[in-house]
Amino acid sequence: MLNGKWKGFEGWVVVGNFVDLINSIRNNTNIMRLIIITACILLSSCNKQSENIDEKTVQMSNHELISHIKLAINPKFQDWVLFKNGTYIIFDEANTIKDVNSEALKQMKDFGPVYAGGSAGDFGIIKLNQTDGWLVSGHGYGMYTYVNPGELRTKNPSDSEIGFFGRNKRDLDSKRLEIIYVNRKK
Repeated sequence: MLNGKWKGFEGWVVVGNFVDLINSIRNNTNIMRLIIITACILLSSCNKQSENIDEKTVQMSNHELISHIKLAINPKFQDWVLFKNGTYIIFDEANTIKDVNSEALKQMKDFGPVYAGGSAGDFGIIKLNQTDGWLVSGHGYGMYTYVNPGELRTKNPSDSEIGFFGRNKRDLDSKRLEIIYVNRKK
């Protein structure tokens, strides 16, 4: 801004206050086109991130995923259900639940989807000791998502990179609702 003026694509636009700025942006079709193109690029990159997660998750076999989860869970928790992309739900009192699979699907529908701006987007990171990787917790009690280091693009990922990746895997599980393993107390 120079001398109370903004440089636009088609010359100088006088801006007296914020309302004038918004009106001048609305009236400038080149700026509106730029905003729309930028929004489209950002939205399309979000979908590619989910596709990359799916491709990388498929590379780990169900057997490998189950092995990692068994090492990640505290042995005192024997009742849990695992979904295709690595999200699992621990049940404290599974013997009081008529159908554990149905309850797991219900909880995944309630607490799996990610919505920005609320508790559904929050996460915590737990570094694992018994196996490689991390657990990403969310707002659903007893719901965790396993993230293997091989799934990430960097060798030393930040907590936010791990968390966002795990959160997106949980979101995929909430959309696909595919249970691959049920562990019950013997």
